Amino acid sequence: MAKKVAVVAVDPVNGCGLFQYLEAFYENGIPYRVYAAAETTRIRTNSGVKLETDDVIANLKGHEDEFDALVFSCGDAVPVFQQHADEPYNIDLMEVLKTFGEKGKILIGHCAAAMLFDFAGITTGKKVAVHPLAKGAIQRGQATDEASVIDGNLCTARDENHIWTMLPEAVKMLKD
Repeated sequence: MAKKVAVVAVDPVNGCGLFQYLEAFYENGIPYRVYAAAETTRIRTNSGVKLETDDVIANLKGHEDEFDALVFSCGDAVPVFQQHADEPYNIDLMEVLKTFGEKGKILIGHCAAAMLFDFAGITTGKKVAVHPLAKGAIQRGQATDEASVIDGNLCTARDENHIWTMLPEAVKMLKD
């Protein structure tokens, strides 16, 4: 039976990345729920498409054991993450990432996802693919120039244009 996935989308989310994950999960019978890293379930893509998620990140906190994996779908909100780091939804996001990581669950993401995984303290001793502009922020893990990297439970891609290089293996991990 396929593993259950919590998909976390920031506001605004990179629609190209988010929809690649959701389509792959749908096509492969992998159950998922989408959580907004926001105060409301109404978010938008970086191109302005309005989306309604299943729930908000605050309601994922404490329910991590209901899922086998987490996808962090990056977006334009990440470059200003520091400006909003003290918002309750970002505090919840970091706690959820840390909990998933500490439990050894599968973590998947692209662009600056590896940076947030690193901030959460869950990349120690692991190689990660990260957007070139975020590479210098990786302190615990080892940032690479590779299109994507799968290292144990971490599946990362440099950006949305390279998700396809890791997605088949990530889907296989979720289906096993």
